[in-house]
Amino acid sequence: MARSIDDLRPLVGRCVLVPTMGALHDGHVALVRRGVELADRRGLPGGCVVSVFVNPTQFDDPSDLDRYPRTLEADQAACATAGAAAVFAPGVDEVYPDGAESALIDPPPPGVGKGLEDEHRPGHFAGVCTVLSRLFELIRPIAAVFGEKDWQQLVVTRALVDRDGLGVEIIGEPTVREADGLAMSSRNRFIPDGRREAALSISRALRAAGAEQDPPSAERAMRDVLIGGGVDSIDYAVVRDARTLGPVTPDPLVERRALITARVGPVRLLDNAAWIPTPA
Repeated sequence: MARSIDDLRPLVGRCVLVPTMGALHDGHVALVRRGVELADRRGLPGGCVVSVFVNPTQFDDPSDLDRYPRTLEADQAACATAGAAAVFAPGVDEVYPDGAESALIDPPPPGVGKGLEDEHRPGHFAGVCTVLSRLFELIRPIAAVFGEKDWQQLVVTRALVDRDGLGVEIIGEPTVREADGLAMSSRNRFIPDGRREAALSISRALRAAGAEQDPPSAERAMRDVLIGGGVDSIDYAVVRDARTLGPVTPDPLVERRALITARVGPVRLLDNAAWIPTPA
C-alpha cells in the first residue's frame, strides 16, 4: 500500500486509476476488475491503481464525513484479490499540501444549476473536481474508471477533463446491484431494520419510468412508486438529457437518464437508469 506519491512512483503515468473513498463493496470490486482488464489489454506496466481517500472537500455536512465508514484493511484485501497493482491511501496533507480549502476549483456546467446533487449537496462537486484534479495530477493515469450509479458525478468528471485538458480517458461502468435490485452502495449498511422494501422502491420506480411514453409521465410514475413504497422524502425523481443533465429534447437520438435520490430513515440513496420510453 502506498501512502505517498513517492511510494507509487514506479506506476505513475502508466496505469489505470479507480478513485474511491474506501468502504469497498462488490460494485467497487467490479470497477477494479475493469481497470485491471483495461490495463492488461493496453499493455500498461503500471496496472490498475486504486485510490482510497475520504475527501473532506466534498462533504457539505461534517457529521457525514465523520460517519463515513473507514475499512482500509478490508479494502486493501479486496483490491489485491481483484488484481490491483497498488492501493494509494494518502493522508490529507499529501493530497492538499497547502490546505484542503485553498485548493477548491469550480465545477463545470453539468455540476451547476441542475437541481440534482449540485442543489442538494452544496459544494459537493467543487470538492469532487478538486480531488480528482489532484489525483490525476499526482498519478497521471492513462484512464480512470467510475461507476454509473453516481451519474451526475460521471458527467461532471468528463466535463472537467474536457474543460481543463487533463488528458485522462473517463470510463463508465454499469451499476452493480444486489440480488433484490438495490444499487450497491457503502451507505446500504445504514438502512434501518425493516426498511429494505422502502429502499427497493427506488429501483422499482426506475423500472416504472420505462413503462411511460414521455418524461412528465415518467416523473409522475417514479414519484408515485416512491411515495407508495414508503420512502421518507424525495430530493428528485426526474428524466434528463444524459449528457448535459438539462431538460430533455424531442430528439429521439439523444440519450436520456432517469435519476432518483430519496431518503430512507437517515440514509440518502441515489440511483439512475437509462430512460427508453415504451413505444406507443
